Amino acid sequence: MKNNLRINRIILFIAVYVIASCATNKRIVYEGNNIKKFDSAAFDYIYVEALKQKLLGNGSDALRYLEQCIKLNPESDAAYYQMAQIVLQSGDFINGKKYAEKAYQLDEKNIWYIIMLSGVHYQQGNIDSAVLVYEKAVNYYPEKVNVQVTLANMYAENKNYDKSQKIFEKLELKYGINEATTVSYIQSLIAAEKYSEALKKTESLIIEFPSAIQYYALVAEIYRKKGEGEKASQVYQKLLEENPGNSQIQLSVCDFLISERRFEELFILLNHVVLNMNITKENKISLFAGLIAVKDHKKEDTDNILLSLMVFESTYLNDEIVPLLRAEFLDNMGRDREAAVRLEQIITINPGNYYAWEKLLLIYLQMGDFKKLMVKGEECASKFNRSFLAKLLYANGAIENGKYDIALDELRKAQILAGDNDQNILQVLTMRADVYYRMKEYSKAFETFDEAISMDDGDLTILNNYAYYLAEQNMNLKEAEVMARKVIEKEKDNPTFLDTYAWVLYKRGKTKDAARIMEAIIESGSNINAEYYEHYGFILKSLRKCDKAIKNWKIAFELDSTKSELEGEIRNCRK
Repeated sequence: MKNNLRINRIILFIAVYVIASCATNKRIVYEGNNIKKFDSAAFDYIYVEALKQKLLGNGSDALRYLEQCIKLNPESDAAYYQMAQIVLQSGDFINGKKYAEKAYQLDEKNIWYIIMLSGVHYQQGNIDSAVLVYEKAVNYYPEKVNVQVTLANMYAENKNYDKSQKIFEKLELKYGINEATTVSYIQSLIAAEKYSEALKKTESLIIEFPSAIQYYALVAEIYRKKGEGEKASQVYQKLLEENPGNSQIQLSVCDFLISERRFEELFILLNHVVLNMNITKENKISLFAGLIAVKDHKKEDTDNILLSLMVFESTYLNDEIVPLLRAEFLDNMGRDREAAVRLEQIITINPGNYYAWEKLLLIYLQMGDFKKLMVKGEECASKFNRSFLAKLLYANGAIENGKYDIALDELRKAQILAGDNDQNILQVLTMRADVYYRMKEYSKAFETFDEAISMDDGDLTILNNYAYYLAEQNMNLKEAEVMARKVIEKEKDNPTFLDTYAWVLYKRGKTKDAARIMEAIIESGSNINAEYYEHYGFILKSLRKCDKAIKNWKIAFELDSTKSELEGEIRNCRK
């Protein structure tokens, strides 16, 4: 039996905010050759009331009014557009996309609908779909340079460099070298690794705008991308000497020094950047985020980074994000206990800092400190009772402490907060199935898995966990094998998924195949887990290789001393 969830599915989410604008509503709906009239006065009254509620921040009330507008006029693109804005701001991409698509279908020439729908596609990672929408926009608005530049940038991001550069070439023929489009053109060339062309274009930009020092920094960036670090360093050094107080130059040099791991030079400049109030807090955070992301810092570098972070904190005493950076750095360095202590200090000083609470609970989860996760999770879920993630983390702590009634109650609340967000609902269902399984209410567990699969039959975690639990109960093993195989076909190198597949094969009597998989997992040395050795031991025992089985069980017991039942297996195997 698993003591922990096989794969932890805690989801962090980011809400997308799409720009607001005006849109017209129709007074007459055309249906073929028929004209359908509606009460425009009633529509206008309700629509205005909806906008008022939206501006007041009462999204649910605004939605109710807009739904009435749709009943009066099902062809109101403006109503759908406003509905899309409201639900997208709440993080509901599914319904937001649906409403945005409806508004766009009703008036695909409306530039604001184009921007919104393309933005939704982009945020969801569907760049191809975002491109298709913008291609139509360029056809409708060939005179809008910003629309063409956006499409060209999308092409470049999608690695369709030829199309991107064709747009920029046309713009350059029409407008010449200019600050509005040439920089994007250069970035497209850099992305395509056409460094010589990018350098030539940048030099033309400098000739046209010699006082714009940011273009000299662009030259240094190109050298850096080309792998000519010394040339880049010379350009940056000259820029610093000639513009010692320029914030953008300081940031560019810091980025360069981080990328080159030239930390001794970096620390000379870093505290100047921290104390430079002409540099925005957001840019400083971004700089430190890049520094924190670097792996394998030397001890002296680590000490210098911690010192710089403390200086940064002292300049933003009441900020909620800046104090988290030190904890994030400690966490990335594998010093999770120190990170937890720092976060505990933050919430003691500022109990309302939700971000610190969230990070602290995630650290407890990462450490496997489920007692603290449950205690602090309860406090966090109560204090921030609209937080889906807080309830999920509290439920996780309760599960690992055997408090299943508490876990089920928190998951019930989390599902209410999930609303129509399918991914969040799937998260809840996966954890609920695990709770039922641990409670030995297997029918409820498998019914819950079935409910989850009916929503998304391609979710690898759900399929993996379902297959494993079926194998544990020796139920529907053929179905379990189909699910487990489907998982590893998509993720061939995931040891947890491979372990499940091997365990299902073992239960199906395909012992030799199972043994080959387990041997490969253990020989790879990745993500060593006591359970792998435990499973491999049982598989070897069934192959009458008792000595090898005992050896693996002993390793499993060394890794996890709670597996005391293996002592009995070892004794029996020796007999």
